[in-house]
Amino acid sequence: MVDPKKFYRDFDQLLQKISSTTTKEGFVCSILEEIYKCFADTLHIASMRLYEDRGDEFVLVNKFKNRTRKFTRRISTDSDAVKQVLKHGSFIYDRENLTIDPDTEGQEEYAVPAAMLIRSPEGRWIAVFELYAGWEREEVIFSLNAIRSALNYRLFSEAIHTELEQAAQIQRSLLPQNAPPIPGYEVAARSSPTEIVGGDFYDFFESDDQEIFGLAIGDASGHGLPAALLVRDCVIGLRMGIARQFKMVHSLKKLNSVIYRSTYSSRFVSLFYGEIERDGHLIFVNAGHPAPFVVDGDEVQTLNATGLILGALPEITLHRSFAHMKPGSILVLFSDGIYEREDAQEEAYGIERLHRLVQAHQEKSPEEILQLIFDTLDSYGNHTVWEDDSSVVIVKRLED
Repeated sequence: MVDPKKFYRDFDQLLQKISSTTTKEGFVCSILEEIYKCFADTLHIASMRLYEDRGDEFVLVNKFKNRTRKFTRRISTDSDAVKQVLKHGSFIYDRENLTIDPDTEGQEEYAVPAAMLIRSPEGRWIAVFELYAGWEREEVIFSLNAIRSALNYRLFSEAIHTELEQAAQIQRSLLPQNAPPIPGYEVAARSSPTEIVGGDFYDFFESDDQEIFGLAIGDASGHGLPAALLVRDCVIGLRMGIARQFKMVHSLKKLNSVIYRSTYSSRFVSLFYGEIERDGHLIFVNAGHPAPFVVDGDEVQTLNATGLILGALPEITLHRSFAHMKPGSILVLFSDGIYEREDAQEEAYGIERLHRLVQAHQEKSPEEILQLIFDTLDSYGNHTVWEDDSSVVIVKRLED
């Protein structure tokens, strides 16, 4: 019988090996070596070998222990033995007339073969173990299934992580790396996703004559890859509309139609788009986004929604609205991850506190205010992990 304490100690050692080893070339073989090291005596494993899926057959690619023994080098994918392990994930070939390796039958040192299926997004392998006298079916099946689950999870999670990293790189390439220099204005911006990829975004647009400066901030519902894909479509769609000199309302209505027809699990976007003229006039459309605000001394003007969020209905009504930025005034755009940040008592920071924070420091530069906001909110949440994507864009009109 397996000693439970020893088994779980050995199994924990194997899990640490699986989780800490990078899934590069040779990963599967290194784990099989660890399996033999940890479980050869416990499960009565005499030897192991690894077959790789090559389409119509599984081909022997490595042997562990008893390297001089004669083993079957190729196994048809359509064979009954392979079908059993593909169906069950692990299988012991102790039935008469069913074996995964006919070449070992009749040999003086013959042992019962057992196999487990190893899978990743890139391929499949079958690991075959020879069990010598004394093995117990329940113990072997339980152990192989536990090891197989951990190993396959690691292979798939690593691949998913890599894909998300690639998605994050794509998303970072879409967002402006630096705020553009705008005559008469100073700009700072930052977006911090709570996962590898997020649903917040911002963008800037410059007219050829630099008389008009466009800016946008948005928040796609959800998190992770679906939200990131939606962000990609929003950024590209908005850029196309502005580049073709469409009116802002028309551009956002067209974007709404695209989002509504999308099949992403995240399908709603709040979006603010505004155009600031050299003299401080601000024309904007706010599709359900948390209201940006303009701070000028003791006054705070909120730029409230002028229509519904994008993607909720096939057609929506949007209209423009107006504001004005005096010299020295500050425009603040933000996502809900900022004001919804909670303290230890689960009280949200709130928009009013954000207004007061900017008012109290309006003499500072946009970059200083930006850093102050993130530092203040981080402290407010006791430096815990942020639960939502958080973005801020700050525009300050310089004194004449």
